[in-house]
Amino acid sequence: MPNPLPERAQRAVFIGLIIVLVAFGLYLSFGDFGQDAEEDPAAASPETESGTSQESEGTGGSGGPDALSTVEPSPIPTTGAEDVNVLDWFPFTEEELRTAGAAARAFAEAYGTIDYTQSPESYYASMEELATDEFAEVLSDTSRVGAFWDQMSEAEAVAEGRAEVESVRTFGGDSITFVVTAQSITETGNAEFDEELGEFAVTVVRSGDSWQVFDFQPADVGQFGGEE
Repeated sequence: MPNPLPERAQRAVFIGLIIVLVAFGLYLSFGDFGQDAEEDPAAASPETESGTSQESEGTGGSGGPDALSTVEPSPIPTTGAEDVNVLDWFPFTEEELRTAGAAARAFAEAYGTIDYTQSPESYYASMEELATDEFAEVLSDTSRVGAFWDQMSEAEAVAEGRAEVESVRTFGGDSITFVVTAQSITETGNAEFDEELGEFAVTVVRSGDSWQVFDFQPADVGQFGGEE
């Protein structure tokens, strides 16, 4: 049986083992640390790239909201107030406006021109010729003339219509609403006269090269927009 080591030798071996274990642990610790340190730049690169990207966006990219362009501006041409042609602001030519206004005026005159000795149908027919098909159907309803027509017929009354376009109230791409002053001067067989005067809103719509009346009402309740 071998002799055990002296107590002093056992202590030396034990201390040596401890030293070896500590050294090995330090080696492992410092070895991982170095590896992490080497990997950190790669891991941090997205952040670095992100920061660089943000800086480039903030300092100059063409897509930034506050970026200034290096391209010379192209100022729009302007016209002096005294040289402005206001008709350019309308989607109509001067001739189209005249034609549309003439249609509105003709309808208002037809509205005020009445020969009570004739039938109501003949009276409304003169306006139907100037109206759209939809509005003509409304005009063809002569039931509303009632006993008043018979009364004026007995008096042999005839009314002369007169009209004047006062202004353009509103307009759309293919419609214009005019404010028209209309007058109907009535004369009876006994030389009795009556005069009615009022303002009407007359909406006309384009129909090819001509204009037709789409709506006709007193100005205070008439259309304020297009034909819708």
